[in-house]
Formats: sequence, C-alpha cells, structure tokens
Amino acid sequence: MKRVRLGTGAGYSGDRIEPAVELAEAGDIRYLVFECLAERTIALAQLAKRRDPSAGFDPLLADRMAAVLPACRRNGITIITNMGAANPHAAGAAVAAVARSLGLGPLRIAIVTGDDVTEIIRARQDLTIEETGAPVSTLADSLVAANAYLGAEPIVRALRDGADVVITGRVADPSLFLAPLVHEFGWAVDDWTLMGKGTLVGHLMECAGQVSGGYFADPGYKDVPNLARLGFPLAEVAADGAAIITKVAGSGGLITGATCREQLLYEVHDPARYLTPDVAADFSGVSITEAGPDQVRVDGGSGAARPGSLKVSLGYSDGYIGEGQISYAGPGALARARLARDIVAERLRIIGLPLRELRLDLIGVDAIHGPELSAAAPEPYEVRLRVAGRTHTLKDAERIGNEVEGLYTNGPAGGGGATKMAKEVIAVQSTLIPRELVNPQVHMMEVQP
Repeated sequence: MKRVRLGTGAGYSGDRIEPAVELAEAGDIRYLVFECLAERTIALAQLAKRRDPSAGFDPLLADRMAAVLPACRRNGITIITNMGAANPHAAGAAVAAVARSLGLGPLRIAIVTGDDVTEIIRARQDLTIEETGAPVSTLADSLVAANAYLGAEPIVRALRDGADVVITGRVADPSLFLAPLVHEFGWAVDDWTLMGKGTLVGHLMECAGQVSGGYFADPGYKDVPNLARLGFPLAEVAADGAAIITKVAGSGGLITGATCREQLLYEVHDPARYLTPDVAADFSGVSITEAGPDQVRVDGGSGAARPGSLKVSLGYSDGYIGEGQISYAGPGALARARLARDIVAERLRIIGLPLRELRLDLIGVDAIHGPELSAAAPEPYEVRLRVAGRTHTLKDAERIGNEVEGLYTNGPAGGGGATKMAKEVIAVQSTLIPRELVNPQVHMMEVQP
C-alpha cells in the first residue's frame, strides 16, 4: 500500500528552525509543512503591509527557506506553508530570491491567494460577529483586515501543477497537511470519511513540538527527555488514512499515546463535529495505539459534509496598551511592591488618565490566579510589579509606563529593572461568509537556474 510521509517544520510564527532542518536533511519525508499563522498574526501582518507594501509575510520566511531549501531540493521534498500571511506574492518573491542566491533553480513556487475578503466584508450589511451577535458593520473604520479560512483544494491544484514550494495566506491549519494527501492518493474531496481522516492527521501535526512532548512536559509528572533538541513530528500516512506519528530517530522529546491524545483534544470544541473548510471532521471514534518507541498509530477518524460557509477572522484596532514593570527583592519585597502598586494606581487617578481597562499585577504573587487563590501562598523573596492599561490614544498609553518608571526615585526603596512599552491593540473576532463568495486562486512563479 502506498504511503506518504509528512513532516512539520513549524507550529507557529516564531518557532525554532533547527527541527525543520533535521527533518529535511533526514530525507525520508515527501512534504515539509510550516504552519505559522495564529489568529492575530495575519492582522498584524496586514498592518505591516500597510506601512510597507513589500512586507506583511512571516519575518522568518527567508531564514527558514535558506536553512531548508538546499536539503529539500536535494531530497525531493515539497514545502507547503502559510508564511505568506497578508502578502503571499511578496513572500513568493522572497523565496525566489533565496533560491537564486543559493543557485537552486529551477524552482516552481505556487502562491495561493483569495483569503483576503476585507472588501467583501465591508460591503456586506447582513453579517454578524459570532462572539457578540452584533453586526460586522459596527467595526466600521476600526476593521484592519478580514481573512477567510481557505481549505485544501487550492493547495491541491498547486501540487498538481508541479509546485516545489506552496505559499498561502490564511488556510485552516489541518488543511495544509490534508492537501498533499488528497493529491498523492487521489482522494475525492467529497469523500467525507477520508477528508476526516486526513484532517485528523493534520490536527495532530499542526502544532509541531506540542505532539512530540513540548507542551506536554511537566517535570515529575510527565517527564520529557532532551527538550532543548526537541524533534518535530512526522506522519507516515497510508492510502486509507491510517497513520503512524513519529519523529526523527535520535531527536529530543517523545511521542506517545498520551502526547497524541492531548494534541487530539487541543482547541477542539466538539470532537464529533470539528468544523473545517474541508469537512465536518469526527474524532469521536479515533483509535490511538503505541506501535513502538516514539511511534503511535492513529485511525478511526471520520467526517460529514463540509460547512456551507467559511470562517472569517476579523482583525480590528481596539485601542492601545501601555505597560510598565519594575522589580523588588530581598526582605520586605512584597510590601514594597504592594506600596509601589498603590502609588501608581493613585498617580493614574491624580493625572486623570482616561483608561478603558487597568490591571495591576504582582508577578510571582497574584498575576495569574488573582489575590483570592494566592492569599495563603508564602511570601516571595522577589516580586515584579506589572501595570498595564488600555487607552484610546498612544500618548495616553505611554504615560502608564512613565509612571512606573518614576518609581525609581519617587517610590519604595530598591526598585530595579524597570521596563515600559506602548502599542496598538489588534483584537480578533470572527464571522461566517457564504463559501461561494470566496475565490481562491493559484499563481505560479518560475525560478530559473
């Protein structure tokens, strides 16, 4: 039975590069997939593109391609990635430049577009925000970008056209992995059982080091070896959709039934109906069994007809955040940090700073679980005060950090390591758009020797 081996080169925008190089140089995979878009990442990329029309793609794209392209070309590995973010065409040009600099032509780079539906969203008056029920039109001029989650089909078209590298914008994470399976095995895109099985593989693979022990590790309870050299996963998939999840021999981390079960449940609201652009996947009957050291067999995924609409990520400007931090250590550190917190709170009232939201946290004491749960904890030797507020203007946001920095000479003794920052807030909500309004396209770029 024919089998296809896929490797995960990244699970988020800033992920490590070395595990992808390890997969490429091992040479026993057919596809290397980089999944690098979180919910807000593409809206931030749209802002970067506004400032510079040649920007708006993943900042590590060139470094990643320079690191893996030579081995991928040598070993016949096709690269698939959503690192195009808000500017897939510019990303394609960047990959072409890397390939030319390394003398790696001929190279066929496919660029998938059509996910940017900002103007379509602006023109519609009948769409509602999923999280609130309010009309999308209430976002008005604050809307930065609207990107629909594309599925596997345009990537399949790119692969059928002989692409060596496929660059997309917003594509559903598991679809990046489903596409090469559809292409290699000739699966019908309306075979919902196989679409569900392929989506299961993609869901297990999409977060890279999470399934090979990274997010799983908890010392003393779930020990994971050699995390500094964590190996990213690869999947060996059969034509019937059954798969073995494993990693490069000798790499760090581990792949077990437990790591795969945790990843299977990650970000899944309803395991029996996990909605993607390709299928309503059903993970409720999945079988996970350990087939050997760092080898886990997964099977039993299924699915039903895909939704008639596509999810759209709405990135919008939601004011500004200003932040300041300062540390206290030694005897009385907690009392001094509390006094510093009270001083800043009073200072913000005195200067009349208009705040939409304010947090005053003692990191190491109550910043995560709040004062109620942390009240009985022993007093720490050191503590860091963090003050963060949301404002309407950047100038007001900057004043928050200034007040914290002022504690150096106007607050309790022994404060140190003060930092401050202010930035625009890009928030994310979502809506649904009829599938027929979205028109994915594939553009081919040729790089000659």
